Amino acid sequence: MSLHSEILEQPRCLAGMLENERQHILEIAAKIREHKPAYVMLAARGTSDNAGRYANYLLGGVNRLPLALATPSLFTYYQTPPLMQNALVIGISQSGQSPDIVSVLKEGRDQGCQTLAITNVPGSPITQVADDVIDIHTGPEFATAATKTYSAELMALAMLSAALSGDEQSWQELEKVAGWVEEMCILDSSIAVVAQRYRYMHQCVVLGRGYNYSTAFEWALKLKELTYVEAEPYSSADFMHGPIAMVNGGFPVLAVIPQGKVYSSMLETLSQLKHDLNAELVVISNSEEALALAQTPIRIPAEVPEWLTPLVSIIPAQLFAYHLTAIKGYDTEKPRTINKVTETK
Repeated sequence: MSLHSEILEQPRCLAGMLENERQHILEIAAKIREHKPAYVMLAARGTSDNAGRYANYLLGGVNRLPLALATPSLFTYYQTPPLMQNALVIGISQSGQSPDIVSVLKEGRDQGCQTLAITNVPGSPITQVADDVIDIHTGPEFATAATKTYSAELMALAMLSAALSGDEQSWQELEKVAGWVEEMCILDSSIAVVAQRYRYMHQCVVLGRGYNYSTAFEWALKLKELTYVEAEPYSSADFMHGPIAMVNGGFPVLAVIPQGKVYSSMLETLSQLKHDLNAELVVISNSEEALALAQTPIRIPAEVPEWLTPLVSIIPAQLFAYHLTAIKGYDTEKPRTINKVTETK
């Protein structure tokens, strides 16, 4: 099993996740509604932390649940955990082993909070301190860079949101995700071709906003850990507050801009980058107007609803990072310095 094959395996993984966990997640959602949490405290690291960024917009925007991303050092080194009265405490960890994430859930349980773990390893330490566990069902992930476990974490969160909302249309849309992701996998060979243009890229910025704030961070992370490119992720709004000064003629700007609530704001930013600063744009979108601005346009299906675009848009981002890694002559399976399982305190 290789990184490339794990990327292309995602349609099967997401279809399996929906089939295997739907009833279980409906039961978990019923417990959550019964507890009536005031907010969510979510703990994660690395790629899983980017899934947490998706949860921030998803649970906040769809379910009206405020969400705070935990600061694990307060629980471990500082030994001053915040008071989490009436919180739902969620831990996301592919391996389920990171001591700092486990410590947040343990403290939540000790404070009488409802706790939920999302992991790929049933029986791992994080599951021992969770009231409920969502298994993301991807099977072993052998490549160091996480791909299928990330999209499965997003799927778990999307299913949880749908279950909490009780909206049947959301489930109907979730049933289409695997097919949309399959359409993205078909772009594999064309992305391999366009990635050649960026062989000598050493730095870039990656922009997203709203639901795809998470996608910007995850795309940048994949570029950093696989290609060693200095890829800096930003909200397109934050980007205007200073970092835009980095951009001059030909500077690469990668952007995820599907149609939705933040589309017009992002389109205005990209138009300025293109016409005033002559930036080199790589754009993932389902809008012809946005794609027309790009030197490298990557089209996602027009019918994907905004709340599910992160599950679809991350696939071409992963393929772009994979092919650029191979083009640069780096190891796609075991990047330098990093390990598959990182345990931090």
